[in-house]
Amino acid sequence: MGEMITFKRPDGKDAPAYEAKPAGVDDAPGIIVIQEWWGINDQIKKVADRFVQEGYRVVVPDLFRGKVTLDEAEAAHLMRSLDFGDAATQDVRGAVMHLKADGCGKVGITGFCMGGALTVLAAVHTPDGDGAVSFYGYPPPEAADTATIRMPLMGHFATNDEFFAIAGVDDLEKRLKDAGVDYTFHRYDARHAFCNEERPNYDPAAARIAWHRTVEFFNKHLKK
Repeated sequence: MGEMITFKRPDGKDAPAYEAKPAGVDDAPGIIVIQEWWGINDQIKKVADRFVQEGYRVVVPDLFRGKVTLDEAEAAHLMRSLDFGDAATQDVRGAVMHLKADGCGKVGITGFCMGGALTVLAAVHTPDGDGAVSFYGYPPPEAADTATIRMPLMGHFATNDEFFAIAGVDDLEKRLKDAGVDYTFHRYDARHAFCNEERPNYDPAAARIAWHRTVEFFNKHLKK
């Protein structure tokens, strides 16, 4: 359904991405999907394609520049090698700007695991965005001033997450609440990556609810 493209980052450099869009619709609202630490694999492309079926034009920035892995140790290495600040302020923001310049009136941001943490960072650093949804992940408090977030934010978190402790979600929620950020957090009795149908922690019931809430959120903030 989609294809690989190249777009310009704010710093003028080229960045690769997977893009998919509804047929015959030139002005669909946009969504940026941020990958897990596996890279731009078939599973994350399927997520993009599901958003297309909901009427969105989707761009998935290739943060690892073509590298894809099934090995957890290699995935961890790729993630540790990633400059999160550069990814949020250049790749993700550039993808938002690319869609807005090409006719998408409003653009949202979502991501999973590593991409979930980057979604929160992007919400801080991308004033062009119109809404963000993080799955599982969040950045450490010192990584960004989340009090400055101006777009609506939704989060889906697992209470038994072994990578992103739920106590960190509680801390982030307190900071958002104290700052008056427009946010909604949902907690699920599940484990990390519960929405990924190709991972052992997949929870169909929780995934279905999270997807419904996400589509409802984006329809509210991007289509109206």
